[in-house]
Amino acid sequence: MVMSSHLTTRDHAIRVKEWAICDTRVALLYTNCVVWNFVPFVLNSNPTRLNGGNTMNDKNGLAEMVNGDERTASEDCKGRLELQTWSDLPLELLELILSNLTFEDNVRASVVCKRWHKVAISVRVMNQSPWLMYIPKSGCLYEFYDPSERKIHSLELPELRGCRVCYTKQGWLLLYRRRNHLVFFFNPFTRETINLPSYELAYEIMAFSCAPTSTNCVVFSIKHVHPTVVAISTCHPGALEWTIVNHRNRLPFVSSIWDKPVFCSGLFYCLSLTGWLGVYDPVRRYWKVLAVPPPRCPENFFVKNWWKGKFMTEHNGDLLVVYTSQNKNPMIYKLYRSELAWKEMESLRGVTIFASFLSSLSGANLPGIMRNSVYFSKFRFFGKRCISYSFDDCRYYPRKQQYDWGEQPPFENIWIEPPRHALSSI
Repeated sequence: MVMSSHLTTRDHAIRVKEWAICDTRVALLYTNCVVWNFVPFVLNSNPTRLNGGNTMNDKNGLAEMVNGDERTASEDCKGRLELQTWSDLPLELLELILSNLTFEDNVRASVVCKRWHKVAISVRVMNQSPWLMYIPKSGCLYEFYDPSERKIHSLELPELRGCRVCYTKQGWLLLYRRRNHLVFFFNPFTRETINLPSYELAYEIMAFSCAPTSTNCVVFSIKHVHPTVVAISTCHPGALEWTIVNHRNRLPFVSSIWDKPVFCSGLFYCLSLTGWLGVYDPVRRYWKVLAVPPPRCPENFFVKNWWKGKFMTEHNGDLLVVYTSQNKNPMIYKLYRSELAWKEMESLRGVTIFASFLSSLSGANLPGIMRNSVYFSKFRFFGKRCISYSFDDCRYYPRKQQYDWGEQPPFENIWIEPPRHALSSI
């Protein structure tokens, strides 16, 4: 039985209007249910029964619907539908609908009624805020600062003794041990280690595409050889050796240890010391410097150690760059690939950036974290608290007191994504 044949246009409009508190996509799912022809029946508390106590399989009931008076059947169906409310949706169908919503839409749907609230919370996916991992100058005691709870957790990690932290992604650290040139992945929360072939790391930077447990994981390193040549090294878990290829480079891109590497949409992007952007395709093994002028620097940007004051990350396929200076508020730029241009953003549109020298992360809908903000890796100067900048309030928290980003020690901390139940492993 097709539901639309028993609802007038006006009745359907009223029902959709009642749904206004929820996202339009839920209404579309509801419409799909209508097309599937099962909603009129599954909405009943006893879905196998019709009014009057007859079952759907009852021959007399079916005969009445097929051979009886059509007007009576239509009024009967309309009466059943009028008794239904949105809270009568079966639990399985409700969970299916709410689990396909974004975080914001899930919150909207949770205020419909108590039953919806309970189900919405049960399927709601809460993103985990990154933690700031403080790298000690000596010893094996590592501190992890949770900005959402403003708490510090400590871990003894003797596995990292004598290692240099190079990069982080999806809860994994990429490390280099100078003594034996060992390169390996390490998860500080599970203590799992994945080794790579030995590689002598000098002044180049390193990054990787995804967790080393994935078959798509690629490790990337770039080193300056000559103003017109860069050496790009790649590897992956399980490989027996590194692949090293020299590529022709186009000035004014100059590779250095101050570059900012980011993996985005299948490519490694590298922001150079001077703000020019190089891109490497690990599948085609192709390197080129994009004809994209550097982002416009803020006034007084070129101060001592100015290269420490910029950061790059990606969010949902967009490249974002943060420029800071001692006397100006941070500036955010987004790369528009189609126009080959960086454009300044006045708002992060709800996104939060976690900026650190070695690698930067981004997130959205993080509990206990300010939206539309940048969290910097400095926190020691103000007790156990991060410094953050809100684009909504146009101010720092704590309020700016001449932050000199050039004085920030670049290798003393890094943001890392903990698992959902990280506290159970500490």
